[in-house]
Amino acid sequence: MKILVTGGAGFIGSAVIRHIIRDTDWTVANVDKLTYAGNLESLAEARDSNRHTHFKVDITDRAAIDGIFASFRPDAILHLAAESHVDRSIDGAAPFIDTNIGGTYTLLEAALAYWRTLDPEARARFRFQHISTDEVFGSLGATGKFSETTPYAPNSPYAASKAASDHLVRAWHHTHGLPTLATNCSNNYGPYHFPEKLIPLTIIRALRGQSLPVYGKGENVRDWLHVEDHAEALTLVLRQGKPGETYNVGGDSERKNIDVVRTICRTLDELLPASPQRPHERLIEFVTDRPGHDARYAIDATKIRRELGWQPRHDFNDGLRQTVRWYLENRGWWERVMSGAYRGERLGLTG
Repeated sequence: MKILVTGGAGFIGSAVIRHIIRDTDWTVANVDKLTYAGNLESLAEARDSNRHTHFKVDITDRAAIDGIFASFRPDAILHLAAESHVDRSIDGAAPFIDTNIGGTYTLLEAALAYWRTLDPEARARFRFQHISTDEVFGSLGATGKFSETTPYAPNSPYAASKAASDHLVRAWHHTHGLPTLATNCSNNYGPYHFPEKLIPLTIIRALRGQSLPVYGKGENVRDWLHVEDHAEALTLVLRQGKPGETYNVGGDSERKNIDVVRTICRTLDELLPASPQRPHERLIEFVTDRPGHDARYAIDATKIRRELGWQPRHDFNDGLRQTVRWYLENRGWWERVMSGAYRGERLGLTG
């Protein structure tokens, strides 16, 4: 099978490509324009595989996308390309509108045109799979979980842009018959995570002896999903999911942000007994909360478990420990990442 993956040099996209190259016989065309968060080093063994090709192309470039469809002739699309950091969307929403909404529209139109040229058997096999987020659902109270039927209520520019792209995908299926699939996931963590997000940023700043900023009181709750479990879920949905359906993917691992940070600190204390930063918890600093910060996310993944048989393999505590070890053992990767436009500064204070 030939798969076109957008955003394949990003955190989740690179995990998907590593999984495909390692665990399947599929061939991958990776479309990624290599923004600040895209890194071909994250593809690891896939970079040397003859089943992986990278196209440095913006998904809003219709002519370039049409050219890739014509030359590669994909059987399916895994659409992961997106601007994804909430704080950056607060500082400036334009790239989120352009990529997440405009880019998805461009891909849908290109995919529809391509799909209509296929013979009946190939048309029946073709899939357009869109990867989204639980943030489109807004904020939960102390109880309950997001299901596939939860009404949308996005609270950040990022979440609003992803909600819009979700609706476009749904519309292209119901209006044009394009065989689409959609997934909404909880917070991912794991190796090769760009260091603007909570877990890698905490690890790296702690290793540097810098303050560990925690928004508000750190009481915000997130459901954590290991990126490799997510990659396996996405390829399972691609193989077995029903066109027109949405599947929620979650790790069933709710944690307060402050508890995640403290766990990282204790893990570093243990793994680095000679560190002058011990105890690392003394580096924690509570800072002004993010505007519109959603209180709690939690995913109900009953549907994908029941209908497709998916289960996450990683326990959060073990997975987090493995992630901390990965950053300790791959300092060269994140030091090269941090030498660019992003240096770990606070974002998202405007608005």
